[in-house]
Amino acid sequence: MSSLAAKHEKLKHALARLESLIVAFSGGVDSALVLRVAHDVLGANVLAVTADSPAVPRREMAAARRIARSIGARHRVLSTTELEDRNYAANPVNRCYFCKSELYSRLAEVAKRENIRYIANGTNVDDLGDYRPGLQAAAEYQVVSPLKDAGFSKADVRELAKRLGLEIWDKPASPCLASRIPYGQPVTREKLAAVERAEAYLHDLGIRELRVRHFGSKARIETHARDFSVIAQNYDALATRFQTLGFEAIELAEFRSGALNVGLGQPCQSSKP
Repeated sequence: MSSLAAKHEKLKHALARLESLIVAFSGGVDSALVLRVAHDVLGANVLAVTADSPAVPRREMAAARRIARSIGARHRVLSTTELEDRNYAANPVNRCYFCKSELYSRLAEVAKRENIRYIANGTNVDDLGDYRPGLQAAAEYQVVSPLKDAGFSKADVRELAKRLGLEIWDKPASPCLASRIPYGQPVTREKLAAVERAEAYLHDLGIRELRVRHFGSKARIETHARDFSVIAQNYDALATRFQTLGFEAIELAEFRSGALNVGLGQPCQSSKP
């Protein structure tokens, strides 16, 4: 048995022992794999729950619904109110802690009402080397991490997702829109909406992996060098569109996941799958 096959078996056995489960389902490849395998072994005893807030792009919400439907899993969308928390809105370096605390507290309420024993996330072993304040919230709410416990790396996740036929096996990471705003700068609905519309415009140009960082009146577009020509070819129309969103200046930079964490002494993450 291959190493990945062994990890898959370990994951299935661990999920089966949970008996009933809520999967915190963002629609990304990690939580999609947890949901797929959990549905394989638990069937109707697993419930996917997706958080909906101004920090989640509408495209991601639509994708989460589509993916859950393709898996055949029960799925529920839950509105979260982290933006109303002053601790979150102030955008401290541990902003994600407050976001995840809101999410897991709401999921705990659902679990209690539905008599579901466990809540699971999509954390894998590679996440442990990244700056993720949300992991503290997961620990406080006793959220389980089946991928981590079964020894899955990000590469393992993508490979098994591919073998199982998940359409998003190679989907780029898509952290929440608040991650585009530098720490210490308040998170507002207006900023989140501007970032979402700017990124949607660039996605419509065919750019798959990107970030639009919000620096007040300046937007920094981060994408791969291979996509710089797309920006150049469409620059005039792009600049006009960005001006309507409040961006008077545009800066272009090479894509680096976690670029705003550099000032914290945290390494940027590779953009490779």
